[in-house]
Amino acid sequence: MKLPVLGQNAAQAALFLLLLLAVPYTLPNEYYLSICILGALNAVIAVGLNLLMGYAGQVSLGHAAFYGLGAYATAIATTRFGLPIPAGMAIGVSLATVVAWVVAAPTLKLKGHYLAMATLGFGIIVSIVFNEAVDATGGPSGYVGIPRLALFGYEFTSDHSYYNLMAVVLTFVVLLSLNLMKSRTGRALRALHVSEKAAASLGVDIAAHKRFVFVLSAALAGLAGVLYAHYLSFIAPASFGFGFSVQLVVMVVLGGMASVWGSVAGALFLTALPEALREFEDIDILVYGAILVLTIMFLPDGLAGGLSRLTRRFRRKAGTS
Repeated sequence: MKLPVLGQNAAQAALFLLLLLAVPYTLPNEYYLSICILGALNAVIAVGLNLLMGYAGQVSLGHAAFYGLGAYATAIATTRFGLPIPAGMAIGVSLATVVAWVVAAPTLKLKGHYLAMATLGFGIIVSIVFNEAVDATGGPSGYVGIPRLALFGYEFTSDHSYYNLMAVVLTFVVLLSLNLMKSRTGRALRALHVSEKAAASLGVDIAAHKRFVFVLSAALAGLAGVLYAHYLSFIAPASFGFGFSVQLVVMVVLGGMASVWGSVAGALFLTALPEALREFEDIDILVYGAILVLTIMFLPDGLAGGLSRLTRRFRRKAGTS
């Protein structure tokens, strides 16, 4: 019996969660588990960015700023003002959401390169604030003393427990995104990606849908930011600069535009990649650029699309044999 679309998404998400929860038992030590946690955090942001870029066709080169806003907001709220961690997390996600709502109004009126430059400028401005507002953010030296995550009386002190939490969060974000793209709103986002004029002629509110997906993607980045801050207990502006925004774009393109699963694959791959590039630290940005160019040339639809083509080819050969 064929499951309805939402049932298929739930079944895929449940299988994905089981696979994620099994990963720690295959790793040689907890160092690799910490890489997996960072990979899951990056995947949450990449999925949100793919909703914006891959499905709605809106470019953003400043998404690292929303990641940083969430991290710094919860850090300051929980350390300087002594607020409970859930309150600090809510403030972090809310700040990223509100800032995105304000920025979206003028920014999303632009298109193409102009939109990319506007989001790039926003990201640079936020990065400068993180560096220069020393009294609030600690400046280039970073912000220390952030408490470890504790929710409902349980403190996530071990990497294993934090990884399990991230597995659940990432699965929820994937399921939310899959269901969204199958909804009326998702179809409207796809339509405006193809042609804004055609979508408008069909009654799609272009401005409202653009703002919605921009704010949603920023909120997911803010969520990742608060989880990142309470995981490491230390944050610094270098983690939220232009370089990381470029990495996020590469994750989306490498995994596959308009593919939720591709975003996850791209994020996990590019999070692990720096471990293989430690000896080439000074040229890592060139490596990311090369990956982006090669992907566009040889895998225009990303890893997800390449795997899909390979699967179809295998099935055709199997059917003719």
